[in-house]
Amino acid sequence: MGAESLDLLREKLQQDPFARALGIRLLLLEKGLARLEMPLGEHTRNFLGMTHGAAIFALADQAFAAACNSHGERSVAFNVTISFLAPPRGDRLVAEARELSRSKNVGVYHIQVNDADGSAVAEVQGLAYRRSERT
Repeated sequence: MGAESLDLLREKLQQDPFARALGIRLLLLEKGLARLEMPLGEHTRNFLGMTHGAAIFALADQAFAAACNSHGERSVAFNVTISFLAPPRGDRLVAEARELSRSKNVGVYHIQVNDADGSAVAEVQGLAYRRSERT
C-alpha cells in the first residue's frame, strides 16, 4: 500500500461514525502499525463510575482495524481476545496495534492499551481475515 492508499485509509478512519462519537483520534498509521487515542469522560464511564470495558475494547478494536487494513486489502476481525489489566488513570487512553505475522489470508496483531500515565490497561490479541477486496 503506497502513501496515497494510506492517506485514503486515514481519511476513512477519521470519518468512522462510531469512533468519532467516542472522540477517537488517529495518531499514527503505517503498514502493520497504528496508534490511536481516546479521551475519557462521562461518556466512557459505566454505572460504577469506572471506564467501561466496552470503551476500552472499542479503542483497541479501532487500532486493530487500522493496522490490519493498512496493507490495502480489506481485513475483518474473526477473533479478538482482551485482558483487562488495571483501571485507567488520567483523561485519555492510547492504543497501539502491531502486526505480529501476516499470511495470504490471516494476520495476527497485538494491541496494547495504556492510560495517560503510560500504564498498561489492557492487552489484546486480534486475528484478522484478509479478503481479496481492496480497501
